[in-house]
Amino acid sequence: MGKPDAEGHGPADGLPGLPPEWGRVVVPDDASALAAEAAQIRRELRRADGLSGGHRALGLPLAVLLVAVLTTLAGLLAVTWPRANREADRPTPAPYSPPETLVGRALPALDLVGADDEPVPLRGLLPAMIILLDGCLCPDRVTDALAAAPAGVSVITVTGGRTVPAGPTIERQARALADPAGGLRSFLGQPARSGAATALLVDRAGIVTRVLPELGTSDSYRSDLSALAA
Repeated sequence: MGKPDAEGHGPADGLPGLPPEWGRVVVPDDASALAAEAAQIRRELRRADGLSGGHRALGLPLAVLLVAVLTTLAGLLAVTWPRANREADRPTPAPYSPPETLVGRALPALDLVGADDEPVPLRGLLPAMIILLDGCLCPDRVTDALAAAPAGVSVITVTGGRTVPAGPTIERQARALADPAGGLRSFLGQPARSGAATALLVDRAGIVTRVLPELGTSDSYRSDLSALAA
């Protein structure tokens, strides 16, 4: 103890190879003399571990909470944002209206089916008021049209399928026909509406003069019928 090394370095009464700024370091012969210093160092090490462990224990719940909040916000955005866009982009259904281009167009040369199951050329019955009954048989509307139609203007009722229903039992009868192929409804370009009858007014040259998407009383088309007879 306290001797120089083999090359003569180090103090004669200290430990060899230690920095000079450490000062004199003396190692006691009895290690128990260092018990107090060792206990203080252990306390300081435990205190340092406790502080760093506390920070780690606190950081983990905060990280989990942050991830949960971000996940919830992302889910809410995914649910609500597209729904708002869909509601904004959803088109508003347009009210029912017949194509404006039908007026002035020629009625196609359709062969419908009569009560005897024989073909009937539709253009051979002009001028006429053609009432489509595939949405409603509407016998009161048919009777009203028969009463308003002048001589020489046919009133034709048309149903889908091949069954021709009996017309109103009045003095003047409508010409009842069936349209199993749906050619007339296809020409109209609009589907049948439940509870409503649709009517076409066609002059003797086969030109559509008016379309009534929902047939009402004869007061709304009486003048058009008179024009067909002229």
